[in-house]
Amino acid sequence: MFIKTSKSHGREYVQIVESYREEGKIKHRTIVNLGRVDLLQGNESIQNLGRRLLELSQGKKKLVDIMNASQAKILNWGYKVYEKIWNNFELPKIFKEVKETRKITYDIEAVCFRMVIQHLLDPKSKLGTYEEQDRYANLPRVSLQHFYRSLDVLAQEKEKIEQKLFNRNMTLFNMKVDVVFYDVTTFSFESVKRDSLRDFGYSKNGKFNEVQVVLGLLIDSEGRPIGYELFSGNTFDGKTMVKALEILEKRFSIHNVIIVADRGLNNKKNLKHIVDKGYGYIVASRLKSLPHTVAEKALDPEGFTSIDNDEEDIRFKVMDHKNIFKDKGETIELNETLVITYSSKRAKKDMADLNRFVEKATKLLNNKGQITSSQKRGG
Repeated sequence: MFIKTSKSHGREYVQIVESYREEGKIKHRTIVNLGRVDLLQGNESIQNLGRRLLELSQGKKKLVDIMNASQAKILNWGYKVYEKIWNNFELPKIFKEVKETRKITYDIEAVCFRMVIQHLLDPKSKLGTYEEQDRYANLPRVSLQHFYRSLDVLAQEKEKIEQKLFNRNMTLFNMKVDVVFYDVTTFSFESVKRDSLRDFGYSKNGKFNEVQVVLGLLIDSEGRPIGYELFSGNTFDGKTMVKALEILEKRFSIHNVIIVADRGLNNKKNLKHIVDKGYGYIVASRLKSLPHTVAEKALDPEGFTSIDNDEEDIRFKVMDHKNIFKDKGETIELNETLVITYSSKRAKKDMADLNRFVEKATKLLNNKGQITSSQKRGG
């Protein structure tokens, strides 16, 4: 047994390696990865661990300076954790069915597993994933063209795969879907070329000068995905809710659940759709979007309940509220419960943000030449 170091992405890593003989040939296998050299320097506990492991393996004491070790390539075994989850969800079986049904000649499961673990451990493009294959131990290599070809298959089989995973979730975790979280995010492209899906819109990551797509994701109360949908990049968050409700009802036969969403999805039509489907809802809301009389009552210091917390002042107030509005000439009345919250930490942060925005706006007004194209677009 001996210690080796290797380089990856510009950093040096240390591992303890064992030699063994197989069919007359000497081979090496990794016993333990100790981590990055720069983090191990001066760490006596790790140094002692390395020495002790070597002592135990050799049956005698031998002091080794792990900073003066020979070079070796580190292979990634961490993916084995994800492989266990992958197998628990019966994804090999799912992709075997896809392969047989579509008469696919390459190993689509191996391709998809490669893409998943790369995205989880070190996100890269498909080309980057292809080039990183040798970093992972005991995984079959995949052709670059198969990475790209699999994307069309996944897009076409998306709903079937989601349904099988949902069913497996129900079996594996005895899942009861009574609360569903829904959120929307955006994915931008390094392009300004529009098409039927990619378009300019409100960017969640501030890239207003690039085209994007909008993704709506449904997850259960444990954070497990149920399904997702893609929308044109110029789609307003609130307009994706109707499609999300259709997914729950028609594809997964989910009824009598509570929809939890942020304020971007809190508009009156969405709330009416949720109620019409027989669902409940918990949504975030701004005080300034409520009627003036309601906002005044919410801000009244009376009626708040304090929560014991040594780090900050946290208070809440519960109020009954009738949300009344017109929809296609019809008066709609939704009986709601408002939960008003106050956090001293959040108040301090909001004030700091406000002051920073005011300062930035003042500087831009005083020097309009500093205003960039993305800021003119609305960023």
